[in-house]
Amino acid sequence: MEQLRSEVKRKIANGEFNCEKELTLSLFSGKWKIIIIYYLGTEGKLRFSEIKRLLPKITHKVLTTQIRELEEDGIIHRQVFPEVPPRVEYSLTELGKSLMPIILLMEEWGKKNIKYYLS
Repeated sequence: MEQLRSEVKRKIANGEFNCEKELTLSLFSGKWKIIIIYYLGTEGKLRFSEIKRLLPKITHKVLTTQIRELEEDGIIHRQVFPEVPPRVEYSLTELGKSLMPIILLMEEWGKKNIKYYLS
Protein backbone atom coordinates (compact mmCIF):
# COMPACT_ATOMS: atom_id res chain seq x y z
CA MET A 1 0.00 0.00 0.00
CA GLU A 2 2.96 2.33 0.60
CA GLN A 3 3.70 2.45 -3.09
CA LEU A 4 0.26 3.53 -4.28
CA ARG A 5 0.13 6.99 -5.79
CA SER A 6 -1.08 9.68 -3.40
CA GLU A 7 -4.20 10.21 -5.53
CA VAL A 8 -5.24 6.57 -5.15
CA LYS A 9 -4.35 6.59 -1.43
CA ARG A 10 -6.47 9.71 -0.93
CA LYS A 11 -9.48 8.12 -2.63
CA ILE A 12 -9.16 5.00 -0.48
CA ALA A 13 -8.80 7.05 2.71
CA ASN A 14 -11.81 9.24 1.84
CA GLY A 15 -14.00 6.29 0.88
CA GLU A 16 -14.28 7.58 -2.69
CA PHE A 17 -14.11 4.09 -4.21
CA ASN A 18 -17.50 2.42 -4.39
CA CYS A 19 -16.00 -1.08 -4.52
CA GLU A 20 -12.77 -3.00 -4.91
CA LYS A 21 -13.35 -3.25 -8.67
CA GLU A 22 -13.09 0.51 -8.91
CA LEU A 23 -9.66 0.38 -7.23
CA THR A 24 -8.50 -2.23 -9.75
CA LEU A 25 -9.76 -0.13 -12.66
CA SER A 26 -8.04 2.97 -11.28
CA LEU A 27 -4.71 1.15 -11.43
CA PHE A 28 -5.42 0.39 -15.11
CA SER A 29 -6.52 3.94 -15.88
CA GLY A 30 -4.62 5.32 -18.78
CA LYS A 31 -4.85 4.20 -22.36
CA TRP A 32 -1.57 2.28 -22.37
CA LYS A 33 -1.16 0.81 -18.87
CA ILE A 34 -2.80 -2.54 -19.55
CA ILE A 35 -0.72 -2.97 -22.70
CA ILE A 36 2.51 -2.06 -20.88
CA ILE A 37 1.70 -4.57 -18.13
CA TYR A 38 0.80 -7.18 -20.76
CA TYR A 39 4.12 -6.83 -22.58
CA LEU A 40 6.17 -6.88 -19.38
CA GLY A 41 4.23 -9.97 -18.31
CA THR A 42 4.66 -11.81 -21.59
CA GLU A 43 8.05 -10.53 -22.79
CA GLY A 44 9.81 -10.18 -19.43
CA LYS A 45 12.20 -7.35 -18.60
CA LEU A 46 12.17 -4.54 -21.15
CA ARG A 47 14.04 -1.29 -21.64
CA PHE A 48 12.18 1.95 -22.33
CA SER A 49 13.12 1.86 -26.02
CA GLU A 50 11.84 -1.71 -26.32
CA ILE A 51 8.49 -0.76 -24.81
CA LYS A 52 8.34 2.25 -27.13
CA ARG A 53 9.00 -0.02 -30.13
CA LEU A 54 6.13 -2.29 -29.07
CA LEU A 55 3.82 0.75 -28.80
CA PRO A 56 4.70 2.88 -31.85
CA LYS A 57 1.73 5.23 -31.44
CA ILE A 58 2.57 6.28 -27.87
CA THR A 59 4.48 9.51 -27.33
CA HIS A 60 7.68 9.60 -25.27
CA LYS A 61 5.99 11.84 -22.68
CA VAL A 62 2.91 9.65 -22.28
CA LEU A 63 5.00 6.48 -22.00
CA THR A 64 7.16 8.14 -19.35
CA THR A 65 4.08 9.20 -17.37
CA GLN A 66 2.37 5.81 -17.62
CA ILE A 67 5.55 3.98 -16.54
CA ARG A 68 6.09 6.36 -13.61
CA GLU A 69 2.52 5.87 -12.39
CA LEU A 70 2.79 2.08 -12.68
CA GLU A 71 6.05 2.26 -10.74
CA GLU A 72 4.52 4.51 -8.07
CA ASP A 73 1.60 2.08 -7.74
CA GLY A 74 3.98 -0.83 -7.18
CA ILE A 75 3.00 -2.57 -10.43
CA ILE A 76 6.36 -2.34 -12.17
CA HIS A 77 9.95 -2.25 -10.94
CA ARG A 78 12.57 0.05 -12.43
CA GLN A 79 16.14 -1.23 -12.21
CA VAL A 80 19.00 1.10 -13.01
CA PHE A 81 22.33 -0.55 -13.78
CA PRO A 82 25.50 1.36 -12.80
CA GLU A 83 26.94 1.44 -16.29
CA VAL A 84 28.00 4.12 -18.72
CA PRO A 85 25.74 4.88 -20.42
CA PRO A 86 23.17 3.96 -17.77
CA ARG A 87 20.90 1.02 -18.58
CA VAL A 88 17.36 0.87 -17.16
CA GLU A 89 15.09 -2.17 -17.27
CA TYR A 90 11.44 -2.46 -16.30
CA SER A 91 9.78 -5.60 -15.00
CA LEU A 92 6.60 -6.56 -13.20
CA THR A 93 6.57 -6.73 -9.42
CA GLU A 94 4.72 -9.56 -7.69
CA LEU A 95 1.72 -7.23 -7.48
CA GLY A 96 2.00 -6.56 -11.20
CA LYS A 97 2.28 -10.27 -11.96
CA SER A 98 -0.94 -10.83 -10.00
CA LEU A 99 -2.75 -8.69 -12.61
CA MET A 100 -1.73 -10.93 -15.52
CA PRO A 101 -4.59 -13.46 -15.17
CA ILE A 102 -7.07 -10.56 -15.37
CA ILE A 103 -5.36 -9.08 -18.42
CA LEU A 104 -5.14 -12.46 -20.15
CA LEU A 105 -8.86 -13.03 -19.54
CA MET A 106 -9.56 -9.60 -21.01
CA GLU A 107 -7.49 -10.55 -24.07
CA GLU A 108 -9.38 -13.84 -24.44
CA TRP A 109 -12.74 -12.08 -24.14
CA GLY A 110 -11.68 -9.54 -26.75
CA LYS A 111 -10.60 -12.24 -29.20
CA LYS A 112 -13.89 -14.09 -28.75
CA ASN A 113 -16.10 -11.03 -29.07
CA ILE A 114 -14.35 -8.70 -31.52
CA LYS A 115 -16.49 -10.15 -34.32
CA TYR A 116 -19.53 -8.36 -32.86
CA TYR A 117 -17.83 -5.02 -33.36
CA LEU A 118 -16.45 -5.69 -36.84
CA SER A 119 -19.80 -6.04 -38.55
